[in-house]
Amino acid sequence: MAHPPRHRIHPAWWVAIVAFLALFAAAGFRGAPGALMVPLHTEFGWSMSIMSVAMSINLVLYGLVAPFAAALMDRFGIRRVVATALTLIAVGAGGSVVMTASWQLLVFWGLLIGGGTGAMALVFAATIAERWFLRRRGLVMGVLTAGAATGQLVILPPVAAMAETIGWRPASLVVGGIALLAVPLVIAVIRDHPEDRGVLPYGADPDTFVPAHRATGGAMKRAIETLLIAARHRSFWALALAFAICGATTNGLVGVHFIPSAHDHGMSQTTAAGLLAIVGVFDIVGTIASGWLTDRFNPRLLLLLYYAFRGVGLLFLPWLLSDSVHPSMLLFIIIYGLDWVATVPPTVALCREIFGDRSTIVFGWVFASHQVGAAIAATAAGVVRDEFGAYTYAWWGGAAMCAIAAVLSIMTRASGNETRGRRSPVPVQG
Repeated sequence: MAHPPRHRIHPAWWVAIVAFLALFAAAGFRGAPGALMVPLHTEFGWSMSIMSVAMSINLVLYGLVAPFAAALMDRFGIRRVVATALTLIAVGAGGSVVMTASWQLLVFWGLLIGGGTGAMALVFAATIAERWFLRRRGLVMGVLTAGAATGQLVILPPVAAMAETIGWRPASLVVGGIALLAVPLVIAVIRDHPEDRGVLPYGADPDTFVPAHRATGGAMKRAIETLLIAARHRSFWALALAFAICGATTNGLVGVHFIPSAHDHGMSQTTAAGLLAIVGVFDIVGTIASGWLTDRFNPRLLLLLYYAFRGVGLLFLPWLLSDSVHPSMLLFIIIYGLDWVATVPPTVALCREIFGDRSTIVFGWVFASHQVGAAIAATAAGVVRDEFGAYTYAWWGGAAMCAIAAVLSIMTRASGNETRGRRSPVPVQG
């Protein structure tokens, strides 16, 4: 390893490309339910509350599985965990076409797809960025995050169109097939560590680089142990609560309920899905830009700005929804797209700054809070819609939560002996 072979393109970039495609494929069914809820309600008469519960289970598992998945990747390798997760997503999406009762929705949409997507989630992206890159980590994390978020939005228009024309079952099968197609790519290209390819991480100096210690022992024990250590640090709770609000105001509110809310105002499902697809396009720009900015500026200030902009958008959303697309709605979509998951790169950077070698598992727990927040918001918004006949109070509640997240973001701090990006022990006192 003192003189690693030279490559025209560093293998880390090929690994990042395949990771992007895998995250994009896995995210497909995360956006699909928003386009399938109305057809399911029409065919089976299931209420928005029942379907929101299924999505809440999905969102909770998507988060709670993440820290254990990070530990499993440390213990058994990235390829095994990711290939298994993609297969589980495909089984859940394919099996959902035989549903006849609402409890089956909880199994296929909730347990199987939630567990599969959770086994990848953004801890997969964080693990790739942490292991394969020393330079451009923020940028890579931004790109991979964009893949995870954009996949669930860009796939909405074709899914919505298929659901309206040939039915929701073929749409579900297509999404499952996309996840299954990514498995061979993952097996062929991704390796667990750069050393497995005989190279150093991108940007590493051969004279000074020291490989990270490879984890041994039980994955569950390591995940729980990391949580207990991190929970002693006040910054962990600030990050977790802020990221829970991030999940509530993206996946939980807009991701699940934007299409039904737009439908309430007379807009077609396909048009509303197209607007979310535009969110996905601008999300790519915003998240990659956020990664670039995270490499250069204080991530706390970036988070403060991101949550503030998001809150303003949600505050005005009830007045922007109508039966057609107009310039002010497009402005909201563009701003929300740029901000959609721009919070991820600075949050990962703060986890690395504060928690060192355990940062990917710590981020897994922070991400779990993201999904718990999304699940609570998804269910609460469905109840608000059933009780009041509109989503207005749900959007305003999201705006208020964003103000809280903005304040929490500037409350994180590292111990005095820590430096950003350095491998260091996890601090145990706040």
